[in-house]
Parts: sequence; C-alpha cells; structure tokens
Amino acid sequence: LAQKHSFTSALSSKFRTRQSIRSSHLQMAAVTKVSRIGKLTPSTTTFFLCDIQERFKPLMYNSETIISTSRYLTSIASTLSIPLIASQQYTKVFGNTIPECFANGQVDVDNLKAKNRIFEKKLFSMMTTEVESELEKEYFHGRDSVVLFGIEAHVCVQQTCLDLLEQGKDVHIIVDCVSSQQPFDREIALTRMGNAGAHLTTAQSLAFMLMQSAEHDHFKVISKLTVGHMKLPNQFNSSYEKSNL
Repeated sequence: LAQKHSFTSALSSKFRTRQSIRSSHLQMAAVTKVSRIGKLTPSTTTFFLCDIQERFKPLMYNSETIISTSRYLTSIASTLSIPLIASQQYTKVFGNTIPECFANGQVDVDNLKAKNRIFEKKLFSMMTTEVESELEKEYFHGRDSVVLFGIEAHVCVQQTCLDLLEQGKDVHIIVDCVSSQQPFDREIALTRMGNAGAHLTTAQSLAFMLMQSAEHDHFKVISKLTVGHMKLPNQFNSSYEKSNL
C-alpha cells in the first residue's frame, strides 16, 4: 500500500511538473507572439535617439526631416512620459546633440543631461557599458520595447538594433527618422534590420499605436503635434513621390 501511495504521488508530482512547464512555455509563446506582432504601450517602451549631432547636419540625406521628425518623437515621449536615452559619437569631433531635435531646444537637451541620459560613446552601437547599466535600473524593468531613430542607419543605428535584438528586445525603427550620408546605405540598412527582426514603421504610425484609442488622455495633444508635424516638408515623401512619377 505504501508503495502504491508512493507511486501515485510520483505520478501526481510528475503531472504537476509537466503542467507547470507547459504553462511556462505557453506564457513564453504569448510574449514572443506579442513581441513579433510589435504592439507598443508607453509603460513598456523606451526611446533611443542615436547620434543626431551638429557635425552630421549638413552631411545627412534628408537631414531637415530627420531633425523635425526627431522633435515630433521627443515631444511624444515627453507627453506620454516615455524615457528617452540619447547618444553622442565622439562629441569632441562631431559636436553635441542638435537642440532642434527637441520642442524646447537647448533647455530640453540640458534637462536630459541633468538626468544623465545623454551618453558619450566611441563604440558604434549605443549599447555601451554605461547604457546597459542604465537599462538595468528598476525604472527600466519591463520596458522591453525600444523605439530607435537617428544616424547613421548603416552604422550606429544598425549595430544598436542588432545588439538590442540579440538581447531579446522588441525594436521599432522609425524609417522617416533614420538616415545615412548615402541613400543607398540607408536603404540596405533598413532591409537588413527588418530581415533581422526589427519592426519598420513611421513616426505617425508609432504615435497612434502608443495611444491605441481616440479616448486616450493625451489624444488631443498628440493629434495637435501630428498636425503640426504634417505641415512641415517631408523630404522622404518628396523622394517617394518623385520615384513614382
């Protein structure tokens, strides 16, 4: 009888273990499925602004649109309380982050510096030791989606994207806010990142994905930002229209 009881207990324990493993696998599958779909919420997202610096301004393809779209994105981040991390590649040579990337210009840049959220780097990827340490802080726990924009698409943006994907992050590339000096480099980099598993999207699509509903508390503010941004020249739209004539 004791042997029978022991055998029954073992089977029960084995069954519970299998159920626990199955449940764990289902949960992991659900997370993976959501990640692959690419839905976004403000509470699980971080914005990465990559190397939009003074020295690059006259060199980048469609640089004016990159700057104005950065301003739109950083305003969205501010409105929805989404943390922003910025990087500067070898500041001594390439200069500081362009103030026009922010609604309040240099004031916003200074505030970001005061929060220690602008990171100097020589590594091409933004995922330096300092940035990784920042992301390990409790405030960033659960923020597994990264919205990535900046320059250059085929170097720093691409390497940041691949590093983030390798860490299991859900990466969203804002195609109308990513550029290189040469359009062909940009085009190939976007293809490369998309094939690697990043989600390619636009700034406006991102904004409405983050809100999900016209009943969102900040819908009117974001809508006003969107209307203002749409009134500005978009060099990528112009290039697209010319290529389809």
